[in-house]
Amino acid sequence: MEVGSLPLSPTQRGKLISAGYTTLLSLSLVSPHQLARDLNVSHEEAIEILKIALKNGKMGESNSTHSVVTGAQSAWDMLHEEDMMRRITTSCGDLDNILGGGISCKEVTEIGGVPGIGKTQLGIQLAVNVQIPVEYGGLGGKAVYIDTEGSFMVERVYQIAEACVANIMENHVPQRKDARVCQKTMQCNSFLENIFYFRICSYTEQIAAVNYLDKFIEEHKDVGKAEHPVSAVE
Repeated sequence: MEVGSLPLSPTQRGKLISAGYTTLLSLSLVSPHQLARDLNVSHEEAIEILKIALKNGKMGESNSTHSVVTGAQSAWDMLHEEDMMRRITTSCGDLDNILGGGISCKEVTEIGGVPGIGKTQLGIQLAVNVQIPVEYGGLGGKAVYIDTEGSFMVERVYQIAEACVANIMENHVPQRKDARVCQKTMQCNSFLENIFYFRICSYTEQIAAVNYLDKFIEEHKDVGKAEHPVSAVE
């Protein structure tokens, strides 16, 4: 069980992860005195954290037997699930081919590289592309964008949205009547409204934001109802 799933405050979880305590096993090996010193918290708070970790560790053990008994999946089902997995296009055919059809919706994809290589542009592109309607080959989803650098540009999002609409009009809407309907329903401002932006200024804030996402989606049912939401962290 991961520390990030413990019923602690975001600040406490952030301090634990920053200090290297990422699993319940790591917490089971530390004394309250050592934990209080590593987290820079009071001795009483350290004891309370360890109590919560111990309690949830026992709950996890009791649930693990049940999950082993009922969690079997055949290799055939796994292969079929892989074939049926939906993906978000990057708008680059060669890159989509390398990725097996685009960015997978059920996996974490990390894009790395030196500054200026285009990571931000790709993140914005995906936040727009995930919204392409299903009838035009998209997923009809929405996006959460977590920005740790302040490089997110609304003007650039609008430009990419314009290009996305133009591409759909050119390649997926052959009839004039359908084109009028498409123009009416697909507005660039709608793409911007469907991207939920978080500006993060520290590692602790980033951990807190990630832990908050479940509650955020609960409060914003329209995001939860999207077929395949995408989250970009930069």
